[in-house]
Amino acid sequence: MKIFYSSVHLKHAPAFEVFDGGVRVPNFEAPERAIRILNALQKTDWAEIVEPADFGLEPILAVHDKDYVDFLASAWTEWLAVTPEASAASDKSALLPATFALRQQAHRPSSLLGRAGYYMMDLSAPIVEGTYQAALTSANCALGAAKAVREGERSAFALCRPPGHHAGKANCGGYCYLNNAAIAANWLSAKGKVALLDIDYHAGNGTQDIFYDRADVFTISIHADPAFEYPYFAGYADEAGRGAGLGCHRNFPLSAVTDNAAYLSTLEEALELIRNFDPEYLVVSAGMDIYTDDPLGKIKATTEGIGEIGRRIAVLGLPSVVVMEGGYNNEALGENVIALLQAFI
Repeated sequence: MKIFYSSVHLKHAPAFEVFDGGVRVPNFEAPERAIRILNALQKTDWAEIVEPADFGLEPILAVHDKDYVDFLASAWTEWLAVTPEASAASDKSALLPATFALRQQAHRPSSLLGRAGYYMMDLSAPIVEGTYQAALTSANCALGAAKAVREGERSAFALCRPPGHHAGKANCGGYCYLNNAAIAANWLSAKGKVALLDIDYHAGNGTQDIFYDRADVFTISIHADPAFEYPYFAGYADEAGRGAGLGCHRNFPLSAVTDNAAYLSTLEEALELIRNFDPEYLVVSAGMDIYTDDPLGKIKATTEGIGEIGRRIAVLGLPSVVVMEGGYNNEALGENVIALLQAFI
């Protein structure tokens, strides 16, 4: 299996995030995550590590608003220009706003901090010096995997960092800046219908936002119920698409006591929807925070359960792009990714 990975992700290393309740904590989405996965893959006899090509901005701007991408590109240098103390301690500082837009009544501000509050959904997507470059490269990993599958590979894995599924058309949040899986799915959709299955612990609200009006990409998210879990405002069962996309999005909110059996039962419902849609390609947003000992999750999927999830998805027999999303138990992260991917070999 081709594994698209770049060490450029190391450039994105925020020292902190602001957690629930305003607590400043070390950033959970740390470079160690990708390193652990890479180390596990290098111990197999089937992983072919590939450096991604540069696909340029066109496939990114096909998904994200240009003004938002421009903000990501310039935010750090603007921040240094208006905040000299940030330059003196760049390894410990980050751009985060204190004021957030209520979008139903929002004007796009001209000031940097105003635009930060306009484009940033929360305090868990800090922007540091290497964020934009890492996000671009992460998107290129997903596009590289999509290109490999379109050219005949049965499956490919994009070892993306930072992840992407909380990034909407014009917002970052939840560690996500560019929506890697959505960029790959949109790129593939030029060649045929695409199903995008999100198995991350948290609802793929950004992916939902991007494809909500479209009928050519069927999006499904299986996740912890947003009634008690991030992102709180999206991911409910009654959100099913809009306009041309009505019926082409499904959310499957799960309770906090979901175990392997309950998860697999829900997965079968989702897979039946994909079969009925009859896509040419499948993109999987693969979050390993469904793991039973993940520090940011409550679902109780074991490593064996994750392997079975992979097996049931692979049985669809579709050309598949697997895109890395969340997963924050670093001790088990590599093993869990291997369990999932082995089903596609």
